[in-house]
Amino acid sequence: MFMFRRSSLRYTYSLSVRLMLLLLLVNTFAVACSSDTASEEQKFLPSEHSSTALADTASARRRTPAAPTTISLLGNPFVDSRSQSNNLSTYIERIDSDLTLDADAIENRHKPEVTDTIFTIRFGSSMIEFYAPSQSGELLLQVADIQSRDIILRDNLRVGMGQTELLNKLKATSKDLIITQSNNQIVASNHEGAPTSLHFFLKNGKVSRIRYEGYVD
Repeated sequence: MFMFRRSSLRYTYSLSVRLMLLLLLVNTFAVACSSDTASEEQKFLPSEHSSTALADTASARRRTPAAPTTISLLGNPFVDSRSQSNNLSTYIERIDSDLTLDADAIENRHKPEVTDTIFTIRFGSSMIEFYAPSQSGELLLQVADIQSRDIILRDNLRVGMGQTELLNKLKATSKDLIITQSNNQIVASNHEGAPTSLHFFLKNGKVSRIRYEGYVD
């Protein structure tokens, strides 16, 4: 467990060093696995057609559209940049309180012989949890439970905001959101695609808690 205190003069330095070490471990696994995969693919290329096959593969890659650089609100309610979302420091730097960071090894869901990592940031009664597959090097947000004003989500969504302001922001964010409302909760979910949702719990007409439930396969 790593502890970060906002009041410490060593906070920034400690944060940078620890995050570099953690991300270095994840990236090392990803690079090693990528090299092994490339070697395996080469073994199955027919020798007499290898040049043609490689040329066709390169051409196909050029035609493949690039991955989107932005993420929808339900893809990540904290940041809209795909590159920033893959960095733990992006989230830690947004938290205005002391926090802890845990890294727990877990068995891969599809390949038991592969070990992945769960990163959990805790601050007060709030938490943000990520799933980091060792083979891809990604950092996937899977759960967030925000119960204070120590962090503000994208589009200025936050604990303490009024119900009317919340509804206006959600409606302006995307026409693809399904917004359901009850006396004590407003839920934003997808029309189609991954079953992700963003729950806003209400108390006296204001948001008292925000819970994000992502989807990680």
